[in-house]
Amino acid sequence: MDLTTLERLPMWVGGRPHSPTTTRYGEVTNPATGEVIRHVPYGNAADVDAAVQSAAAAFPGWAASPPLRRARVLMRFRDLLDRHRKELARIVTQEHGKTLADAEGSVVRGMEVVEFATGIPHLLKGEHNDSVGTDVDSWSMRMPLGVCAGITPFNFPAMVPMWMFPVAIACGNTFVLKPSERVPTLSLRLAELLQEAGLPDGVFNVAHGDKEAVDALLAHPTVRAVSFVGSTPIARYIYETSARHGKRVQALGGAKNHAIVMPDADLDFATEAIIGAGYGSAGERCMAISGIIAVGDVADALAAKLAERARRVTTGPGDGTDVEMGPVITCAARDRITGLIDRGVAEGASLLVDGRRPTIPGHADGFFVGPTLFDRVTPSMTIYREEVFGPVLAMLRVPSLEDAIGLINANPYANGAALFTRSGHAARRFQREVEVGMAGINVPIPVPMAFYSFGGWRNSLFGDLNVHGVDGVRFYTRLKTVTSRWPDDGSAAPGFHMPLMG
Repeated sequence: MDLTTLERLPMWVGGRPHSPTTTRYGEVTNPATGEVIRHVPYGNAADVDAAVQSAAAAFPGWAASPPLRRARVLMRFRDLLDRHRKELARIVTQEHGKTLADAEGSVVRGMEVVEFATGIPHLLKGEHNDSVGTDVDSWSMRMPLGVCAGITPFNFPAMVPMWMFPVAIACGNTFVLKPSERVPTLSLRLAELLQEAGLPDGVFNVAHGDKEAVDALLAHPTVRAVSFVGSTPIARYIYETSARHGKRVQALGGAKNHAIVMPDADLDFATEAIIGAGYGSAGERCMAISGIIAVGDVADALAAKLAERARRVTTGPGDGTDVEMGPVITCAARDRITGLIDRGVAEGASLLVDGRRPTIPGHADGFFVGPTLFDRVTPSMTIYREEVFGPVLAMLRVPSLEDAIGLINANPYANGAALFTRSGHAARRFQREVEVGMAGINVPIPVPMAFYSFGGWRNSLFGDLNVHGVDGVRFYTRLKTVTSRWPDDGSAAPGFHMPLMG
C-alpha cells in the first residue's frame, strides 16, 4: 500500500495494518509548508494491548528459532533498506523537514545497526567450564526477555528505532514500537519491509499515540523492557515509571553538546565542522553542537569565521536543490526557539547572526528558523542553560583548556563533546578528563559506530546500559547459569549440607 496517500494511518499489529479503536487523531504536517498531510491515531490502552498481545503470542516461536535464522531475516531486511533508502528518505524529509541527503544518511546509520545485529549469534554465546566440581559442569546462556517496547523521537524516525528493534529481534525478543506522532509513517514502511524480509507475524508491531499510549506501554504487565530517546524530563519519567512497574529500562535524555576550539586548531576545518554539527538537521539532533568554547586568543577569529559561514547557510525545504538546512518540526518549536533567541538578546549575549525571521520564497507558512550565532555567552544565560534543539550556536570564551573542560563537566547534560586541536597532549587530557558519554577529537559529532554503544552520562541517560552495540545485547537478554551433573546409578545424592564443588 502507498502509505503516503492515506488520510488516516493504521497501526501495525500481527503482520498487517490494523484499524485502532481510538477516536482521537492528530495532524501530521509537512514542516516546510505547514500543510496537514495525513492524520495519525492516538491509540488508547486497548490499542496498545492489541499490539502487545500480538507480540506476546509471537514470542515463544521466535525465541525458539535458531539465532542464525533470526539473523538471516535481518540480512534480507538490510538489503531491502538499501534498495529503498531513497524512498525512505523522502518520507523522513516530508514529515520531519531535514534535507534529503541528511535523511538518507540517517537511514544508512540505521542500516549499520541492522548489519551489526546480523552478527549477534556470536554475541549470544555464553561461557562454559568443564568440571567446576567433581563431575559437575557449569555454563551460562543469554536468554531473550519477551515483549520489548521502543518509544522514539521525531528527529530520527528511521535511525533511532533501528538502534533498538533489530538488536531486540536478533536476541529473540518481540517488539512494539511507539514512534513519535509527528513522524509516524516511516515506522509503518519499516514494518512492511520486515514482513517482506520474512519476519513472522507479530514479532514487530507499531502502536501510534501520545502520552496515553506511552503510559499504557509503561504499565502493561507483559512488556518486559522499555527503550526511549527524547528530552530529559520525559526520560526521567519513563525511567521512574518503567522501573516502578518492574521493567528493564534505558532512557536517553537531552543534551548540551560542546565544541572546544584551541588556539592551535585549524580554524577553517573547525568552522566548517561546527557549522555542520550545529545547523545540520536544523539543530534537531541530540548530538548537535550547541555550545562553542573558544580558548584564549582564538575567539575573535573564530567568531568572525563562524559568522561569515553561518550567513551563507542555505535554508529552505528539505527536498529543495542545494539546501543545507530545512525547517524545524512544528510551529510551536519555531516559536519556542525564537523566544529563546529573544531571551539571549535580552540577557546581554552578542547576536552575530539573527535567524528569527528568514525569508523562504514560496514557503511563507513553513516552520523555518535561520542559522543563529551568539558570542560572549555566559553560563548563567538561558540560551546556554536550556537545550535549544534548534539552529542556535552560543560561543563562550575561556582562558584555558582546564576552564573549558570545567564548563563541560559542570553542565547537567553529558551526552557528547568535541575538541579541535593539533596537540596530542591537549587531546589526551581532554579524552581522559571530560565527563561525557561520547567524546570527539577533531570530530564534531562523535556518534559511535553500531558495534560500539551510544549513550551519555548524568541527565543524558537514565539506566545502566546504552543502546545498540554490546550494551544493546546485554539490555535485551538476561543471563541464565546452568550447573549440571550426571551421576552413575547408585551414586550418593546430595545431603542436607551445602554441596561442595571440589
